[in-house]
Amino acid sequence: GHPLDFTNKAFEALDIAGWDLAEPVLTSLVMGYAGAARMEESNAWRHPIDLVGLLEETFATLPQALADAPAGRDSLPDRDALVDTLLNGEPPDTVAALVDALRAGSSMETLAGIVTYAAALRIARFHTSNEFGDWDTALHTFTFANAVHQGLRRAPSVELLRGVFDAAMSIYLDRFLNMPAARLPTPNGRANGQHALTGLSSLLNQQQQVNQAGQAVAHHLYGGGDPAALRAHLGALLLREDRDFHTIQSVEAAFRQHERLQADNLQGAEAVNVLVAAGRYLAAHAPTVRAQGQTYQIASRLHRGEAAAEEE
Repeated sequence: GHPLDFTNKAFEALDIAGWDLAEPVLTSLVMGYAGAARMEESNAWRHPIDLVGLLEETFATLPQALADAPAGRDSLPDRDALVDTLLNGEPPDTVAALVDALRAGSSMETLAGIVTYAAALRIARFHTSNEFGDWDTALHTFTFANAVHQGLRRAPSVELLRGVFDAAMSIYLDRFLNMPAARLPTPNGRANGQHALTGLSSLLNQQQQVNQAGQAVAHHLYGGGDPAALRAHLGALLLREDRDFHTIQSVEAAFRQHERLQADNLQGAEAVNVLVAAGRYLAAHAPTVRAQGQTYQIASRLHRGEAAAEEE
């Protein structure tokens, strides 16, 4: 999933810096494309179910499925039923449900958003009894699905639509990470949004406060707290740590999905759960030594013309 995510970020960077920089930015992607592993080369995608063969058969049907769709409208499928199929269904049932949604009029972007939400739930429901490295297994599916979603918003095509189905199969392969599934936080009936937000900093000063952090995020939102304030706070907590690429990916992708859900007026449990996923992933990777902050402080002092260090 990294090459597609890098491509998405390259496009977003060019939108900011200017497309006159396209040559150096886009050529930086070539090594990732050339060196990437492919699902066709993975045993898990071939056995015991030949997911690659199933996908190739499905890809051949996509142009006709799109042609059969009602023109001029984006018909939302039964989101809850489709998410349940993505999380719990067998591969043939999953691809059939996705194709049926397209035929019913769902746009490629809408379908990609639903698949990305299902991928986020793998993180939101990731059980801490799993091996620590498996956080990244769930993360890679989520960030790949998000990159497909963002790509389809930018330049929809049948070719990129295939990535929605690839992501769905990756969600299927990640099913063991939710066996058992961690319980999703629910409203606690109290208007304690700000209190839950202030408690996050303390939680992330301790190891393995994953479920508690997820609950704090949910209690803030369900308690009437400001979503923008929560995103800002999570961003500050991210910057406090010695963050790595994956942690930045998880938070950024969750923020993107949350913004889209808000824009689509889907501000209930779905919008809460994508930020729960971000909070849980961040908590799983905190606290760190927090040495990067010292580097920034030294750089800031030098920028102001101050001495980097003083004699004791």
